[in-house]
Amino acid sequence: MDGISESAVEAARDLRVMFSRLRRQLREVATGADLTPSQTAVLTRLWKEGASSASALAAAERVRPQSMATILTGLDEHGLIRRAPDPDDGRRQVISLTATGRRRAESDRQVREEWLARALQERYSERERHVINDALALLARLTD
Repeated sequence: MDGISESAVEAARDLRVMFSRLRRQLREVATGADLTPSQTAVLTRLWKEGASSASALAAAERVRPQSMATILTGLDEHGLIRRAPDPDDGRRQVISLTATGRRRAESDRQVREEWLARALQERYSERERHVINDALALLARLTD
């Protein structure tokens, strides 16, 4: 990689690997035996972003519409989503969370946060947690 320092290349590679592992671990922590990781991702997206169409969800999750239909069927069978006609286009449906779906998404978020806080508490000293917080502040500039 021309013009990029070896330390930047190494940091980029290590960050990507670490965040991928952390994301996978958080998904495993929150995903009960009754939902797939894909169903959990869609449930979380609906909770964070609100109602959406199946095609918009498929695009956001980068899956085929047929795959999204399967994901939504599973969520529907668990009573976590509701489907309603789109007021702007009667051929489409708007997917939103039921009260049960909202509670499940909030519970999953809480479980992930508690697991992460507990892991940070158990595996790092107070000084190390301050270093992590400082590093996170630096990393936040990547998304600014």
